[in-house]
Amino acid sequence: MGLILDGLIKIDRNARRLREIVAVFAKYGLADWLKGLHYEWLQDLFRSPDGQRLAECSTAERIRLAITELGPTFIKFGQVLSTRPDLVGAAIATELSRLQSDAPPSKPEAVSHMIETELGRDLQQLFASFDAKPLASASIGQVHRARLFSGEDAVVKVQHEGIEAKVESDLELLRGLAELAERHAPFLRPYRPLALTKQFRRVLLRELDFSVERRNLETFARNFAGDETIHFPMVYPELCGRRVLTMERLEGVEFTDAAGLRASGADLGGVAARGAAMYLDMIFRDGFYHADPHPGNLMLLNKEVIGVIDGGMVGRMDQGFREDIENMLLAAVERDGDELTEVVVRVGKAPVDFRSDDLRGELGEFLEEFIGLPLEEFDISETLSSLIEIVRSYHIVLPPSFSLLLKTLIMLEGTSRRLDRRFNLFELLRPYYSKALHRRLAPPRLLRRAQRSYRDWSRLADSLPRDVTDIVGRLRRGSFDVHIEHRRLEVIVNRLVVGILTAALFMGSAQMLGNRLPPTVYGISVFGLAGALAAVALGLHLLLVIHKSGDIRSKD
Repeated sequence: MGLILDGLIKIDRNARRLREIVAVFAKYGLADWLKGLHYEWLQDLFRSPDGQRLAECSTAERIRLAITELGPTFIKFGQVLSTRPDLVGAAIATELSRLQSDAPPSKPEAVSHMIETELGRDLQQLFASFDAKPLASASIGQVHRARLFSGEDAVVKVQHEGIEAKVESDLELLRGLAELAERHAPFLRPYRPLALTKQFRRVLLRELDFSVERRNLETFARNFAGDETIHFPMVYPELCGRRVLTMERLEGVEFTDAAGLRASGADLGGVAARGAAMYLDMIFRDGFYHADPHPGNLMLLNKEVIGVIDGGMVGRMDQGFREDIENMLLAAVERDGDELTEVVVRVGKAPVDFRSDDLRGELGEFLEEFIGLPLEEFDISETLSSLIEIVRSYHIVLPPSFSLLLKTLIMLEGTSRRLDRRFNLFELLRPYYSKALHRRLAPPRLLRRAQRSYRDWSRLADSLPRDVTDIVGRLRRGSFDVHIEHRRLEVIVNRLVVGILTAALFMGSAQMLGNRLPPTVYGISVFGLAGALAAVALGLHLLLVIHKSGDIRSKD
Protein backbone atom coordinates (compact mmCIF):
# COMPACT_ATOMS: atom_id res chain seq x y z
CA MET A 1 0.00 0.00 0.00
CA GLY A 2 2.90 2.33 0.82
CA LEU A 3 4.45 1.70 -2.61
CA ILE A 4 1.22 2.72 -4.37
CA LEU A 5 0.82 5.84 -2.20
CA ASP A 6 4.42 6.94 -2.87
CA GLY A 7 3.90 6.49 -6.61
CA LEU A 8 0.66 8.49 -6.58
CA ILE A 9 2.29 11.30 -4.54
CA LYS A 10 5.18 11.55 -7.02
CA ILE A 11 2.75 11.73 -9.94
CA ASP A 12 0.46 14.24 -8.21
CA ARG A 13 3.36 16.65 -7.63
CA ASN A 14 3.94 16.74 -11.38
CA ALA A 15 0.33 16.65 -12.60
CA ARG A 16 0.86 19.28 -15.31
CA ARG A 17 3.90 17.48 -16.73
CA LEU A 18 1.99 14.18 -16.58
CA ARG A 19 -0.87 15.67 -18.62
CA GLU A 20 1.69 16.83 -21.19
CA ILE A 21 3.24 13.34 -21.39
CA VAL A 22 -0.17 11.65 -21.73
CA ALA A 23 -1.20 14.14 -24.44
CA VAL A 24 1.98 13.51 -26.46
CA PHE A 25 1.72 9.72 -26.26
CA ALA A 26 -2.00 9.90 -27.07
CA LYS A 27 -1.26 11.97 -30.18
CA TYR A 28 1.36 9.54 -31.44
CA GLY A 29 -0.67 6.49 -30.43
CA LEU A 30 -3.75 7.64 -32.40
CA ALA A 31 -1.72 7.53 -35.61
CA ASP A 32 -2.09 3.74 -35.78
CA TRP A 33 -5.86 4.07 -35.81
CA LEU A 34 -5.72 6.80 -38.47
CA LYS A 35 -3.92 4.54 -40.96
CA GLY A 36 -7.22 2.95 -41.90
CA LEU A 37 -8.99 6.29 -42.47
CA HIS A 38 -8.07 7.65 -45.89
CA TYR A 39 -9.05 11.25 -45.29
CA GLU A 40 -6.33 13.78 -46.05
CA TRP A 41 -7.75 16.48 -43.78
CA LEU A 42 -7.98 14.05 -40.83
CA GLN A 43 -4.46 12.70 -41.22
CA ASP A 44 -3.13 16.25 -41.53
CA LEU A 45 -4.30 16.92 -37.96
CA PHE A 46 -1.61 14.62 -36.57
CA ARG A 47 1.89 15.67 -37.52
CA SER A 48 5.24 15.70 -35.76
CA PRO A 49 6.90 19.04 -34.89
CA ASP A 50 8.92 18.81 -38.13
CA GLY A 51 5.74 18.37 -40.21
CA GLN A 52 5.89 14.60 -40.78
CA ARG A 53 2.54 12.77 -41.00
CA LEU A 54 2.28 10.42 -38.03
CA ALA A 55 0.02 7.95 -39.85
CA GLU A 56 2.84 7.33 -42.33
CA CYS A 57 5.37 6.48 -39.58
CA SER A 58 6.12 3.04 -38.21
CA THR A 59 5.53 2.26 -34.55
CA ALA A 60 9.26 2.56 -33.80
CA GLU A 61 9.44 5.95 -35.55
CA ARG A 62 6.44 7.28 -33.63
CA ILE A 63 8.01 6.19 -30.33
CA ARG A 64 11.19 8.09 -31.26
CA LEU A 65 9.24 11.19 -32.31
CA ALA A 66 7.16 11.15 -29.10
CA ILE A 67 10.28 10.83 -26.94
CA THR A 68 11.95 13.68 -28.86
CA GLU A 69 8.96 15.95 -28.28
CA LEU A 70 9.00 15.23 -24.53
CA GLY A 71 12.44 16.79 -24.10
CA PRO A 72 15.89 16.13 -22.60
CA THR A 73 15.09 13.59 -19.87
CA PHE A 74 13.04 11.38 -22.16
CA ILE A 75 15.59 11.69 -24.98
CA LYS A 76 18.27 10.42 -22.60
CA PHE A 77 15.89 7.67 -21.45
CA GLY A 78 15.38 6.67 -25.09
CA GLN A 79 19.14 6.59 -25.63
CA VAL A 80 19.51 4.28 -22.63
CA LEU A 81 16.71 2.05 -24.00
CA SER A 82 18.54 1.93 -27.34
CA THR A 83 21.23 -0.07 -25.52
CA ARG A 84 18.60 -2.60 -24.33
CA PRO A 85 17.38 -4.49 -27.44
CA ASP A 86 16.78 -7.44 -25.10
CA LEU A 87 13.93 -5.37 -23.58
CA VAL A 88 12.48 -3.31 -26.45
CA GLY A 89 13.46 -5.38 -29.49
CA ALA A 90 15.97 -4.72 -32.25
CA ALA A 91 13.69 -2.48 -34.38
CA ILE A 92 12.84 -0.03 -31.59
CA ALA A 93 16.42 -0.07 -30.23
CA THR A 94 17.80 0.78 -33.69
CA GLU A 95 15.29 3.61 -34.12
CA LEU A 96 16.01 5.01 -30.65
CA SER A 97 19.74 5.07 -31.44
CA ARG A 98 18.87 7.82 -33.95
CA LEU A 99 17.69 10.12 -31.17
CA GLN A 100 19.41 13.48 -31.34
CA SER A 101 20.01 15.65 -28.29
CA ASP A 102 19.72 19.00 -30.09
CA ALA A 103 18.24 21.80 -27.97
CA PRO A 104 17.93 25.60 -28.18
CA PRO A 105 21.10 27.26 -26.85
CA SER A 106 21.10 29.20 -23.58
CA LYS A 107 21.44 32.98 -23.66
CA PRO A 108 25.04 34.31 -23.57
CA GLU A 109 24.52 35.98 -20.19
CA ALA A 110 23.22 32.68 -18.74
CA VAL A 111 26.30 30.86 -20.06
CA SER A 112 28.66 33.47 -18.59
CA HIS A 113 26.87 33.33 -15.25
CA MET A 114 27.09 29.51 -15.17
CA ILE A 115 30.85 29.51 -15.89
CA GLU A 116 31.64 32.27 -13.40
CA THR A 117 29.51 30.70 -10.68
CA GLU A 118 31.08 27.28 -11.19
CA LEU A 119 34.73 28.39 -11.49
CA GLY A 120 34.59 31.37 -9.12
CA ARG A 121 36.16 34.01 -11.42
CA ASP A 122 35.11 36.42 -14.16
CA LEU A 123 35.03 35.07 -17.69
CA GLN A 124 37.77 37.52 -18.77
CA GLN A 125 40.06 36.15 -16.06
CA LEU A 126 39.49 32.54 -17.13
CA PHE A 127 39.97 32.71 -20.92
CA ALA A 128 41.96 34.91 -23.27
CA SER A 129 38.95 34.77 -25.62
CA PHE A 130 35.54 33.12 -25.46
CA ASP A 131 33.09 32.79 -28.38
CA ALA A 132 29.57 33.52 -27.14
CA LYS A 133 28.09 31.71 -30.15
CA PRO A 134 27.96 27.95 -29.38
CA LEU A 135 29.41 25.34 -31.74
CA ALA A 136 26.58 22.98 -30.80
CA SER A 137 23.80 22.73 -28.25
CA ALA A 138 22.59 19.40 -26.86
CA SER A 139 19.94 18.52 -24.30
CA ILE A 140 22.26 18.76 -21.26
CA GLY A 141 24.69 21.48 -22.30
CA GLN A 142 26.33 23.39 -25.12
CA VAL A 143 29.89 23.77 -26.44
CA HIS A 144 31.80 27.02 -27.06
CA ARG A 145 35.18 27.80 -28.62
CA ALA A 146 37.73 29.44 -26.35
CA ARG A 147 41.44 30.28 -26.21
CA LEU A 148 43.55 29.91 -23.10
CA PHE A 149 46.06 32.46 -21.90
CA SER A 150 48.77 29.90 -22.73
CA GLY A 151 47.69 30.07 -26.39
CA GLU A 152 45.99 26.68 -26.75
CA ASP A 153 42.64 26.39 -28.52
CA ALA A 154 39.99 24.81 -26.31
CA VAL A 155 36.31 23.94 -26.19
CA VAL A 156 34.16 24.66 -23.14
CA LYS A 157 31.16 22.46 -22.38
CA VAL A 158 28.62 24.35 -20.26
CA GLN A 159 25.49 22.93 -18.66
CA HIS A 160 22.15 24.56 -19.52
CA GLU A 161 20.72 26.72 -16.76
CA GLY A 162 17.84 25.07 -14.88
CA ILE A 163 18.33 21.68 -16.55
CA GLU A 164 19.02 19.90 -13.24
CA ALA A 165 15.67 20.92 -11.71
CA LYS A 166 13.78 19.84 -14.84
CA VAL A 167 15.58 16.50 -14.97
CA GLU A 168 14.94 15.86 -11.26
CA SER A 169 11.23 16.55 -11.76
CA ASP A 170 10.99 14.18 -14.73
CA LEU A 171 12.99 11.50 -12.91
CA GLU A 172 10.63 11.68 -9.94
CA LEU A 173 7.67 11.31 -12.28
CA LEU A 174 9.26 8.36 -14.10
CA ARG A 175 9.95 6.63 -10.80
CA GLY A 176 6.33 7.10 -9.72
CA LEU A 177 5.07 5.60 -12.99
CA ALA A 178 7.56 2.72 -12.70
CA GLU A 179 6.38 1.93 -9.16
CA LEU A 180 2.77 1.79 -10.31
CA ALA A 181 3.72 -0.35 -13.33
CA GLU A 182 5.61 -2.76 -11.08
CA ARG A 183 2.55 -3.08 -8.87
CA HIS A 184 -0.34 -3.07 -11.35
CA ALA A 185 1.06 -4.23 -14.73
CA PRO A 186 2.05 -7.91 -14.40
CA PHE A 187 3.02 -8.12 -18.09
CA LEU A 188 5.66 -5.39 -17.50
CA ARG A 189 7.00 -6.88 -14.26
CA PRO A 190 9.48 -9.29 -15.93
CA TYR A 191 11.17 -6.25 -17.50
CA ARG A 192 11.73 -4.72 -14.03
CA PRO A 193 10.59 -1.15 -14.79
CA LEU A 194 11.63 0.12 -11.36
CA ALA A 195 15.15 -1.30 -11.68
CA LEU A 196 15.41 0.11 -15.21
CA THR A 197 14.34 3.55 -13.99
CA LYS A 198 16.90 3.42 -11.16
CA GLN A 199 19.62 2.47 -13.66
CA PHE A 200 18.58 5.36 -15.90
CA ARG A 201 18.65 7.76 -12.95
CA ARG A 202 22.24 6.76 -12.14
CA VAL A 203 23.28 7.16 -15.80
CA LEU A 204 21.65 10.57 -16.19
CA LEU A 205 22.90 11.99 -12.88
CA ARG A 206 26.44 10.94 -13.84
CA GLU A 207 25.99 12.70 -17.18
CA LEU A 208 24.89 15.86 -15.38
CA ASP A 209 28.17 15.82 -13.46
CA PHE A 210 30.84 16.89 -15.96
CA SER A 211 33.61 15.95 -13.52
CA VAL A 212 32.74 12.29 -14.25
CA GLU A 213 33.40 12.82 -17.97
CA ARG A 214 36.65 14.63 -17.11
CA ARG A 215 37.87 11.61 -15.12
CA ASN A 216 36.83 9.26 -17.94
CA LEU A 217 38.84 11.22 -20.51
CA GLU A 218 41.87 11.27 -18.19
CA THR A 219 41.62 7.48 -17.72
CA PHE A 220 41.38 6.85 -21.47
CA ALA A 221 44.40 9.11 -22.09
CA ARG A 222 46.46 7.17 -19.50
CA ASN A 223 45.43 3.80 -20.94
CA PHE A 224 46.58 4.82 -24.45
CA ALA A 225 49.53 7.00 -23.47
CA GLY A 226 51.95 4.75 -25.37
CA ASP A 227 49.93 4.68 -28.61
CA GLU A 228 50.65 7.67 -30.86
CA THR A 229 47.86 6.71 -33.30
CA ILE A 230 45.10 7.23 -30.67
CA HIS A 231 44.34 10.61 -29.12
CA PHE A 232 41.84 11.69 -26.47
CA PRO A 233 41.38 15.42 -25.79
CA MET A 234 43.46 16.74 -22.90
CA VAL A 235 41.39 18.33 -20.13
CA TYR A 236 42.32 21.41 -18.11
CA PRO A 237 41.35 20.56 -14.49
CA GLU A 238 41.76 24.15 -13.25
CA LEU A 239 39.04 25.21 -15.74
CA CYS A 240 36.65 22.35 -14.95
CA GLY A 241 33.83 21.91 -12.46
CA ARG A 242 30.68 19.88 -11.97
CA ARG A 243 28.84 21.89 -14.63
CA VAL A 244 31.75 23.16 -16.78
CA LEU A 245 34.28 21.08 -18.72
CA THR A 246 37.22 22.66 -20.57
CA MET A 247 39.26 20.46 -22.88
CA GLU A 248 41.59 20.53 -25.85
CA ARG A 249 39.98 21.34 -29.18
CA LEU A 250 40.59 18.58 -31.76
CA GLU A 251 40.82 19.57 -35.43
CA GLY A 252 40.13 16.85 -37.98
CA VAL A 253 37.63 15.11 -40.23
CA GLU A 254 34.67 13.49 -38.45
CA PHE A 255 33.81 9.92 -39.40
CA THR A 256 30.37 11.24 -40.46
CA ASP A 257 32.05 13.15 -43.33
CA ALA A 258 32.53 10.37 -45.90
CA ALA A 259 33.65 12.76 -48.65
CA GLY A 260 36.19 14.45 -46.36
CA LEU A 261 37.63 11.09 -45.31
CA ARG A 262 38.07 9.98 -48.93
CA ALA A 263 39.68 13.32 -49.79
CA SER A 264 42.15 12.99 -46.89
CA GLY A 265 44.09 10.30 -48.76
CA ALA A 266 44.26 8.06 -45.69
CA ASP A 267 44.05 4.27 -45.87
CA LEU A 268 40.46 4.00 -44.62
CA GLY A 269 40.66 0.22 -44.28
CA GLY A 270 43.64 0.62 -41.97
CA VAL A 271 41.88 3.40 -40.04
CA ALA A 272 38.82 1.18 -39.54
CA ALA A 273 40.98 -1.72 -38.30
CA ARG A 274 42.97 0.55 -35.94
CA GLY A 275 39.82 2.14 -34.51
CA ALA A 276 38.17 -1.25 -33.92
CA ALA A 277 41.36 -2.63 -32.34
CA MET A 278 41.36 0.38 -30.00
CA TYR A 279 37.85 -0.50 -28.80
CA LEU A 280 38.70 -4.18 -28.38
CA ASP A 281 41.75 -3.18 -26.30
CA MET A 282 39.49 -1.03 -24.12
CA ILE A 283 37.10 -3.94 -23.61
CA PHE A 284 39.39 -6.97 -23.21
CA ARG A 285 42.61 -5.33 -22.01
CA ASP A 286 41.44 -2.44 -19.81
CA GLY A 287 37.89 -3.46 -18.85
CA PHE A 288 36.92 0.21 -19.30
CA TYR A 289 35.57 1.29 -22.67
CA HIS A 290 34.01 4.19 -24.55
CA ALA A 291 30.42 2.97 -24.99
CA ASP A 292 29.31 5.28 -27.80
CA PRO A 293 31.35 4.57 -30.97
CA HIS A 294 29.05 6.78 -33.02
CA PRO A 295 30.71 8.26 -36.15
CA GLY A 296 30.14 11.75 -34.71
CA ASN A 297 32.36 10.91 -31.72
CA LEU A 298 35.33 9.81 -33.84
CA MET A 299 37.55 11.85 -36.13
CA LEU A 300 40.69 11.53 -38.21
CA LEU A 301 43.17 14.12 -36.96
CA ASN A 302 45.63 13.37 -39.78
CA LYS A 303 46.27 10.33 -41.93
CA GLU A 304 47.28 8.24 -38.91
CA VAL A 305 45.77 9.54 -35.67
CA ILE A 306 42.21 8.73 -34.53
CA GLY A 307 40.64 11.24 -32.14
CA VAL A 308 37.88 10.24 -29.71
CA ILE A 309 35.54 12.75 -28.06
CA ASP A 310 32.58 12.66 -25.65
CA GLY A 311 33.57 10.40 -22.77
CA GLY A 312 30.20 10.66 -21.01
CA MET A 313 28.97 7.13 -21.75
CA VAL A 314 31.36 4.39 -20.65
CA GLY A 315 31.19 0.70 -19.82
CA ARG A 316 33.09 -1.23 -17.17
CA MET A 317 33.98 -4.90 -16.90
CA ASP A 318 35.04 -6.55 -13.66
CA GLN A 319 36.88 -9.88 -13.59
CA GLY A 320 33.69 -11.96 -13.31
CA PHE A 321 31.99 -10.13 -16.18
CA ARG A 322 35.08 -10.45 -18.37
CA GLU A 323 35.18 -14.21 -17.72
CA ASP A 324 31.50 -14.49 -18.69
CA ILE A 325 32.22 -12.68 -21.98
CA GLU A 326 35.22 -14.91 -22.61
CA ASN A 327 33.10 -18.00 -21.88
CA MET A 328 30.53 -16.74 -24.36
CA LEU A 329 33.19 -16.12 -27.02
CA LEU A 330 34.78 -19.55 -26.46
CA ALA A 331 31.39 -21.28 -26.59
CA ALA A 332 30.51 -19.48 -29.84
CA VAL A 333 33.78 -20.36 -31.58
CA GLU A 334 33.59 -23.99 -30.39
CA ARG A 335 29.84 -24.16 -31.28
CA ASP A 336 29.03 -25.34 -27.76
CA GLY A 337 25.30 -24.65 -27.36
CA ASP A 338 25.21 -26.10 -23.82
CA GLU A 339 27.93 -23.75 -22.56
CA LEU A 340 26.40 -20.73 -24.32
CA THR A 341 23.01 -21.52 -22.74
CA GLU A 342 24.58 -21.79 -19.27
CA VAL A 343 26.32 -18.41 -19.69
CA VAL A 344 23.13 -16.68 -20.89
CA VAL A 345 21.04 -18.13 -18.04
CA ARG A 346 23.72 -17.35 -15.46
CA VAL A 347 24.20 -13.69 -16.42
CA GLY A 348 20.53 -13.00 -17.24
CA LYS A 349 17.34 -13.08 -15.22
CA ALA A 350 15.14 -15.92 -16.50
CA PRO A 351 11.39 -16.16 -15.80
CA VAL A 352 9.97 -18.78 -13.43
CA ASP A 353 8.54 -20.98 -16.23
CA PHE A 354 11.72 -20.81 -18.33
CA ARG A 355 12.59 -24.03 -20.22
CA SER A 356 16.33 -24.35 -20.73
CA ASP A 357 16.08 -27.32 -23.13
CA ASP A 358 14.19 -25.22 -25.70
CA LEU A 359 16.74 -22.40 -25.45
CA ARG A 360 19.63 -24.88 -25.70
CA GLY A 361 18.22 -26.32 -28.91
CA GLU A 362 17.61 -22.90 -30.46
CA LEU A 363 21.08 -21.64 -29.54
CA GLY A 364 22.59 -24.80 -31.02
CA GLU A 365 20.84 -24.11 -34.34
CA PHE A 366 21.92 -20.46 -34.11
CA LEU A 367 25.58 -21.44 -33.70
CA GLU A 368 25.45 -23.86 -36.62
CA GLU A 369 23.84 -21.25 -38.85
CA PHE A 370 26.08 -18.24 -38.10
CA ILE A 371 29.40 -19.53 -36.81
CA GLY A 372 29.73 -21.95 -39.73
CA LEU A 373 29.72 -19.16 -42.31
CA PRO A 374 32.91 -18.33 -44.22
CA LEU A 375 34.77 -15.38 -42.72
CA GLU A 376 34.01 -13.07 -45.63
CA GLU A 377 30.26 -13.69 -45.16
CA PHE A 378 30.24 -13.41 -41.37
CA ASP A 379 28.41 -10.36 -39.99
CA ILE A 380 28.90 -9.93 -36.24
CA SER A 381 26.20 -7.24 -36.04
CA GLU A 382 23.60 -9.60 -37.51
CA THR A 383 24.87 -12.44 -35.33
CA LEU A 384 24.65 -10.47 -32.08
CA SER A 385 21.25 -9.01 -33.05
CA SER A 386 19.93 -12.53 -33.71
CA LEU A 387 21.34 -13.73 -30.38
CA ILE A 388 19.61 -10.86 -28.55
CA GLU A 389 16.30 -11.65 -30.29
CA ILE A 390 16.54 -15.31 -29.23
CA VAL A 391 17.24 -14.33 -25.62
CA ARG A 392 14.39 -11.79 -25.70
CA SER A 393 11.93 -14.39 -27.05
CA TYR A 394 12.47 -16.36 -23.82
CA HIS A 395 11.88 -13.22 -21.69
CA ILE A 396 15.40 -13.38 -20.27
CA VAL A 397 16.48 -9.92 -19.08
CA LEU A 398 20.22 -9.31 -19.52
CA PRO A 399 22.19 -7.10 -17.09
CA PRO A 400 22.60 -3.49 -18.34
CA SER A 401 26.40 -3.93 -18.60
CA PHE A 402 25.97 -6.98 -20.83
CA SER A 403 23.45 -5.29 -23.13
CA LEU A 404 25.62 -2.16 -23.34
CA LEU A 405 28.64 -4.19 -24.45
CA LEU A 406 26.71 -6.05 -27.16
CA LYS A 407 25.24 -2.77 -28.40
CA THR A 408 28.73 -1.19 -28.46
CA LEU A 409 30.10 -4.06 -30.58
CA ILE A 410 27.18 -3.77 -33.02
CA MET A 411 27.65 0.00 -33.32
CA LEU A 412 31.43 -0.43 -33.66
CA GLU A 413 31.10 -2.73 -36.66
CA GLY A 414 28.57 -0.37 -38.29
CA THR A 415 30.88 2.63 -37.83
CA SER A 416 33.91 0.71 -39.13
CA ARG A 417 32.02 -0.37 -42.25
CA ARG A 418 31.32 3.26 -43.08
CA LEU A 419 35.08 3.48 -43.70
CA ASP A 420 35.61 0.07 -45.28
CA ARG A 421 32.74 -2.08 -46.56
CA ARG A 422 34.95 -5.19 -46.40
CA PHE A 423 35.67 -4.67 -42.70
CA ASN A 424 35.05 -7.75 -40.54
CA LEU A 425 35.09 -7.39 -36.76
CA PHE A 426 35.15 -11.15 -36.19
CA GLU A 427 38.58 -11.36 -37.84
CA LEU A 428 39.92 -8.85 -35.28
CA LEU A 429 38.29 -10.80 -32.43
CA ARG A 430 40.26 -13.98 -33.20
CA PRO A 431 43.48 -12.88 -31.40
CA TYR A 432 41.42 -12.03 -28.30
CA TYR A 433 39.94 -15.53 -28.45
CA SER A 434 43.47 -16.99 -28.41
CA LYS A 435 44.49 -14.67 -25.56
CA ALA A 436 41.39 -15.67 -23.58
CA LEU A 437 42.25 -19.35 -24.08
CA HIS A 438 45.86 -18.84 -22.95
CA ARG A 439 44.79 -16.69 -19.98
CA ARG A 440 42.34 -19.40 -18.93
CA LEU A 441 45.11 -22.00 -18.85
CA ALA A 442 47.83 -19.71 -17.45
CA PRO A 443 49.39 -20.97 -14.16
CA PRO A 444 48.73 -17.70 -12.22
CA ARG A 445 45.00 -17.89 -13.06
CA LEU A 446 44.82 -21.59 -12.14
CA LEU A 447 46.62 -20.80 -8.87
CA ARG A 448 44.11 -18.01 -8.05
CA ARG A 449 41.20 -20.37 -8.74
CA ALA A 450 42.78 -23.01 -6.51
CA GLN A 451 43.24 -20.43 -3.75
CA ARG A 452 39.61 -19.30 -4.03
CA SER A 453 38.42 -22.93 -3.96
CA TYR A 454 40.57 -23.63 -0.90
CA ARG A 455 39.12 -20.60 0.93
CA ASP A 456 35.56 -21.66 0.02
CA TRP A 457 36.08 -25.25 1.22
CA SER A 458 37.87 -24.00 4.33
CA ARG A 459 34.90 -21.74 5.23
CA LEU A 460 32.53 -24.64 4.60
CA ALA A 461 34.59 -26.96 6.81
CA ASP A 462 34.56 -24.34 9.60
CA SER A 463 30.83 -23.61 9.44
CA LEU A 464 29.45 -27.11 8.67
CA PRO A 465 29.88 -28.64 12.17
CA ARG A 466 28.16 -25.61 13.81
CA ASP A 467 25.31 -25.70 11.27
CA VAL A 468 24.76 -29.46 11.74
CA THR A 469 24.83 -29.05 15.53
CA ASP A 470 22.27 -26.24 15.28
CA ILE A 471 19.94 -28.33 13.09
CA VAL A 472 20.18 -31.37 15.43
CA GLY A 473 19.47 -29.11 18.44
CA ARG A 474 16.38 -27.65 16.75
CA LEU A 475 15.12 -31.14 15.88
CA ARG A 476 15.48 -32.21 19.53
CA ARG A 477 13.61 -29.13 20.77
CA GLY A 478 10.92 -29.54 18.10
CA SER A 479 11.56 -26.04 16.77
CA PHE A 480 12.90 -26.99 13.32
CA ASP A 481 10.81 -25.32 10.63
CA VAL A 482 10.86 -25.98 6.89
CA HIS A 483 9.71 -23.07 4.72
CA ILE A 484 8.59 -24.03 1.21
CA GLU A 485 8.05 -21.35 -1.41
CA HIS A 486 5.94 -22.16 -4.46
CA ARG A 487 6.11 -19.21 -6.82
CA ARG A 488 2.92 -20.19 -8.66
CA LEU A 489 0.90 -21.15 -5.58
CA GLU A 490 -1.58 -18.25 -5.96
CA VAL A 491 -2.56 -19.43 -9.45
CA ILE A 492 -3.04 -23.02 -8.29
CA VAL A 493 -5.13 -21.98 -5.26
CA ASN A 494 -7.32 -19.72 -7.43
CA ARG A 495 -7.99 -22.58 -9.86
CA LEU A 496 -8.71 -24.96 -6.98
CA VAL A 497 -11.24 -22.54 -5.43
CA VAL A 498 -12.97 -21.99 -8.80
CA GLY A 499 -13.10 -25.76 -9.34
CA ILE A 500 -14.65 -26.40 -5.90
CA LEU A 501 -17.21 -23.60 -6.37
CA THR A 502 -18.07 -24.90 -9.84
CA ALA A 503 -18.60 -28.44 -8.52
CA ALA A 504 -20.72 -27.19 -5.60
CA LEU A 505 -22.82 -25.02 -7.91
CA PHE A 506 -23.39 -27.91 -10.29
CA MET A 507 -24.38 -30.33 -7.49
CA GLY A 508 -26.79 -27.81 -5.94
CA SER A 509 -28.33 -27.01 -9.32
CA ALA A 510 -28.73 -30.72 -10.08
CA GLN A 511 -30.64 -31.17 -6.82
CA MET A 512 -32.93 -28.21 -7.66
CA LEU A 513 -33.59 -29.67 -11.11
CA GLY A 514 -34.27 -33.14 -9.67
CA ASN A 515 -36.66 -31.79 -7.03
CA ARG A 516 -38.26 -29.34 -9.53
CA LEU A 517 -37.75 -26.45 -7.10
CA PRO A 518 -40.15 -23.59 -8.01
CA PRO A 519 -40.44 -21.42 -9.94
CA THR A 520 -40.62 -23.87 -12.84
CA VAL A 521 -41.20 -23.58 -16.58
CA TYR A 522 -42.50 -26.69 -18.32
CA GLY A 523 -41.58 -28.59 -15.15
CA ILE A 524 -37.96 -27.39 -15.15
CA SER A 525 -36.60 -25.43 -12.17
CA VAL A 526 -35.54 -21.99 -13.40
CA PHE A 527 -32.87 -21.51 -10.70
CA GLY A 528 -31.66 -25.08 -11.15
CA LEU A 529 -31.22 -24.62 -14.92
CA ALA A 530 -29.50 -21.23 -14.52
CA GLY A 531 -27.12 -22.65 -11.92
CA ALA A 532 -26.32 -25.68 -14.07
CA LEU A 533 -25.56 -23.50 -17.13
CA ALA A 534 -23.38 -21.19 -15.02
CA ALA A 535 -21.48 -24.20 -13.61
CA VAL A 536 -20.90 -25.60 -17.12
CA ALA A 537 -19.63 -22.17 -18.31
CA LEU A 538 -17.27 -21.88 -15.33
CA GLY A 539 -16.00 -25.43 -15.87
CA LEU A 540 -15.32 -24.85 -19.58
CA HIS A 541 -13.52 -21.56 -18.77
CA LEU A 542 -11.35 -23.33 -16.17
CA LEU A 543 -10.44 -26.09 -18.63
CA LEU A 544 -9.55 -23.48 -21.27
CA VAL A 545 -7.27 -21.58 -18.83
CA ILE A 546 -5.52 -24.81 -17.82
CA HIS A 547 -5.11 -25.80 -21.48
CA LYS A 548 -3.53 -22.43 -22.35
CA SER A 549 -1.04 -22.62 -19.46
CA GLY A 550 0.23 -26.08 -20.41
CA ASP A 551 -0.51 -29.79 -20.30
CA ILE A 552 -3.18 -30.54 -17.69
CA ARG A 553 -1.16 -33.60 -16.67
CA SER A 554 1.97 -31.53 -16.09
CA LYS A 555 3.42 -31.55 -12.57
CA ASP A 556 4.32 -27.86 -12.88
